[in-house]
Amino acid sequence: MIEIKNVRKAFGEKVVLHDVSFKMEAGKTNLIIGTSGSGKTVLMKIMIGLMSVDNGQVLYEGEDIVTMDEKELKLLRQSVGMLFQGSALFDSKTVEENVMFPLDMFTKDNYATKLKRVNEVLDRVNLKDANKKFPAEISGGMKKRVALARAVVQNPKYLFCDEPNSGLDPQTSLVIDKLIKEITTEFNITTVVNTHDMNTVMEYGDHIVYMYQGTKQWEGTNKDIIFSKDEKLNAFIFASEFLEKAKEMSMMEAEAALRSRSGQSYKD
Repeated sequence: MIEIKNVRKAFGEKVVLHDVSFKMEAGKTNLIIGTSGSGKTVLMKIMIGLMSVDNGQVLYEGEDIVTMDEKELKLLRQSVGMLFQGSALFDSKTVEENVMFPLDMFTKDNYATKLKRVNEVLDRVNLKDANKKFPAEISGGMKKRVALARAVVQNPKYLFCDEPNSGLDPQTSLVIDKLIKEITTEFNITTVVNTHDMNTVMEYGDHIVYMYQGTKQWEGTNKDIIFSKDEKLNAFIFASEFLEKAKEMSMMEAEAALRSRSGQSYKD
């Protein structure tokens, strides 16, 4: 579990985060959503120790990374996987070499042991025969899967995903979302996803934090979000006429189901 407690961050006179608090739980896809400038990117950088705070705590299983020294932070980062927005693969390295990179950096395992682990994660993301290909030879969706394989190759306790669906078509986005969800549940990882993708929010948002102008405006699940009365959240989620109609239909269906249950209960 990761807990954010009363975090404040400013750049000069501009306050980017105002007293933000929430918990991210293991085994769940925890989403941070919000418009550009809402503070969610700064928040993620703070959570992985790339940016300091002016006030507050960032607790990993109760241990505050704000007070950790460089040695302690380095040790913690070995239990953190990161899926970058642009995949961030090395163009000059093969798929196999890209995925093996964290093992080369942080372990003393021999080549055979590392290759076995690389093959396991490539198989898990359905890239069993892609070892010797270079990033230029594979599609955008395959690059994301390679990046995801690299992010989990060390069996991390924590996984951070920055806009994992950026630049992908809707069908490929679904594949990436499903993989992240499955891996999160399978290995009981605390997964934090920074996203604008509404399908991700509606389908895989076990826990959602909505940021607005540097504050936590709303918190809940993908089941709660349909019925939220928060005007700012609704303006963000249901920005299009199509989505607004979808929300109205969902609410009508839910009300009809409740009436049906009430009627059944009365008859019984």
